[in-house]
Amino acid sequence: MNEQLRRPRHFGRVMSAMVTPFDRQGKLDLDAARKLAKWLEQHGNDGLVIAGTTGESATLGDDEKCDLVRAVAEAVTVPVIAGMGTNDTAHSIDLTRRAKELGAAGVLLVGPYYNRPPQAGIEAHFRAIAQATPLPCILYDVPGRTGRRIDEGVLLRLFRDVPNIVGFKDATGDPPSAAALVAQAGDRFDLYSGDDAQTLPLMAVGGVGVISTTAHWTGPWFQRMFDAFSEGKVAEARRINAQLIPSYQFVNCDTCVFSMSVKAMMRTLGLEVGECRLPLPPTPEGVEAQARDVWKALSAP
Repeated sequence: MNEQLRRPRHFGRVMSAMVTPFDRQGKLDLDAARKLAKWLEQHGNDGLVIAGTTGESATLGDDEKCDLVRAVAEAVTVPVIAGMGTNDTAHSIDLTRRAKELGAAGVLLVGPYYNRPPQAGIEAHFRAIAQATPLPCILYDVPGRTGRRIDEGVLLRLFRDVPNIVGFKDATGDPPSAAALVAQAGDRFDLYSGDDAQTLPLMAVGGVGVISTTAHWTGPWFQRMFDAFSEGKVAEARRINAQLIPSYQFVNCDTCVFSMSVKAMMRTLGLEVGECRLPLPPTPEGVEAQARDVWKALSAP
């Protein structure tokens, strides 16, 4: 294999940040979650991230999160990563301790949001949570949502000092910074793109995969893009990425954010996932028609 693309050590290359299905009354729909998870496994996903931002973690109760992780882990054979990070360290520790018994293969830990702690607090937060579990942990930096970026020095110390912090979901939009992290500690962690549109640039600097919203339907295309890049066929990887641009653009706009758009696409593909919970409103008129157009263009010969 060409060494242009590093191989993930713990999980796969393509993992959907799975939406959480709700029924018509807005209740958690575990049967629909199992069905969706199996569909994703069969359509290009090497793993699934459950109860993350796209899974509307902010509106899920603790018992709902646990029930969801357990149901999905029982339904699929691919690794299930549980989104157990919150902005409360003690709460995050409690949730993370439950993850192994629920069948999770790892946990995703987002940077503490809203309270915007200093870097010393962020570092202590992650160390405490990782110490509470034997499971591998993926850190998630999404400053547009948390209000505070994780400092490079903090990340390097965590990758070097904490054996079960093994991955980084990067949604900073800063490939040069990611390149610096890989150059200094690339043997200690796996770099995942946390922004679908940044996947190809992050491949070029040492990324191993993507934790994706659009992989709900673009999983096979992402797999082909990774294969092409691994084989040194960079032009082919660029061509596939260009095919995916309409999907990248579809998932997020001023009136329809990721969870809403992905659920609209899933409904057009025949998977009943329901609508989102408030404060995410019902899907605006015309989004499902747009989803059909995006899918038709992508799947055309």
